[in-house]
Amino acid sequence: PSCKVFFAKDPLKIVRAQGQYMFDEKGEKYLDCINNVAHVGHSHPYVIKAATKQMELLNTNSRFLHDNLVQYAQRLTATLPEKLSVCYFVNSGSEANDLALRLARQYRGYQDVITLENAYHGHVTSLIDISPYKFNQLGKDCKKEYVHVAPSPDIYRGKYREDHPDPASAYAEEVKKIIEETQKNGRKIAAFIAESMQSCGGQVIPPVGYFQKVAEYVRAAGGVFIADEVQVGFGRVGKHFWAFQLQGEDFVPDIVTMGKPIGNGHPMSCVVTTREIAESFGASGLEYFNTFGGNPVSCAIGMAVLDVIEKEDLQGNATRVGNYLLELLAEQKKKHPLVGDIRGVGLFVGVDLVKDQQKRTPATAEALHLIYKLKECQILLSADGPYRNILKFKPPMCFTMEDAKHAVETIDVLLTEIEEATEMKTENNASPNIQCKRKVSEETSQPEGANESTGHMNGAACRQENGIYSKKRSLPSKRIRT
Repeated sequence: PSCKVFFAKDPLKIVRAQGQYMFDEKGEKYLDCINNVAHVGHSHPYVIKAATKQMELLNTNSRFLHDNLVQYAQRLTATLPEKLSVCYFVNSGSEANDLALRLARQYRGYQDVITLENAYHGHVTSLIDISPYKFNQLGKDCKKEYVHVAPSPDIYRGKYREDHPDPASAYAEEVKKIIEETQKNGRKIAAFIAESMQSCGGQVIPPVGYFQKVAEYVRAAGGVFIADEVQVGFGRVGKHFWAFQLQGEDFVPDIVTMGKPIGNGHPMSCVVTTREIAESFGASGLEYFNTFGGNPVSCAIGMAVLDVIEKEDLQGNATRVGNYLLELLAEQKKKHPLVGDIRGVGLFVGVDLVKDQQKRTPATAEALHLIYKLKECQILLSADGPYRNILKFKPPMCFTMEDAKHAVETIDVLLTEIEEATEMKTENNASPNIQCKRKVSEETSQPEGANESTGHMNGAACRQENGIYSKKRSLPSKRIRT
């Protein structure tokens, strides 16, 4: 029961996938707007061919020498700033972040970690401890004494918003205060860790300059800066290969972690760091090896993914389609009072749904209801963030303008229906009703399990009966609550 699936009340059984589409056991086709694991597209033939070719030759323990390991490390580090030159290959994003913590703590001998509100960095014990997205569910007393939580640099919902003259400096000062308070208590900071753009935290894009200032404060205290690129790396932002590069050329992390897209669904990940930090880790006397990390097949797949990103200009596609998607969603913001904020870059986009645009009250139930209605229309999207009210677009990189248009047009109609049912004023009452091929019962339109994290909600929104509109398309607004 603790293992969650998408759409728990009416789960999908997917039997095959191709490009940006997934197919269930009945042959129904779904547009995949959420699968950042299949980075270059589901079942990409070039990636499959590279994997098959290498499997026919050899796959073995990575403690043997193999050309693929060296060649892939060279290609991967060529995409990063020069000082990030040493690779440790592992099997998952969680493994990568766990190893990054070990590297940071060994480097100076310190223990404490600064993380961000609503952060999620993985499912192993060391990472649950530094992931407020997880440990807050267990109660206020579950935060470890060596973990310090800084405000999320969210200029829409955070402490310092879009009207602040310098939100980057203001949020960085919050980190500086934590460091000073920690030092007063006789503790030392080993690392600051942050996703380059927060995903589970609500598609949050830090203001430019924030990471530079944080890195300055953290390094002055003897710590290192860990950039978690597990969900947002490998060209997803379009204009850059890595999301941390959005901060500017003058920012270089000390450690970068990556996963998910690195192998297009194959279990592979990596930690890249400086020679200085790597040598410190080696000087501990504790040997490090990983049975499968960097095996010949994984590295062959990794190189194939890099080839596809380049040959198919997927970074360019992310920019073009991402900009178009943002334009379409901006139009919805003008039309629908439920849409509070649109934010994103490349094919990483968030739609913040609100009940009140002035108060920015999260529309949690509405978001989860919308996710289920989209599923009926054979469009797969998820809702996340601290209030589970953020629609998350992070599709395969082969997502097209036609896909974006279809998804947004469907959202437009569904938002209109919800707003009519809840008596929210909208300028789009004349939108045509969409006839979805896939129908489910009224019971299955409940929002439980609409995404991988819905079951973690601490409120009643994901457990309540959520018939946002009845057959007569009207319902007292008091029933829609969070």
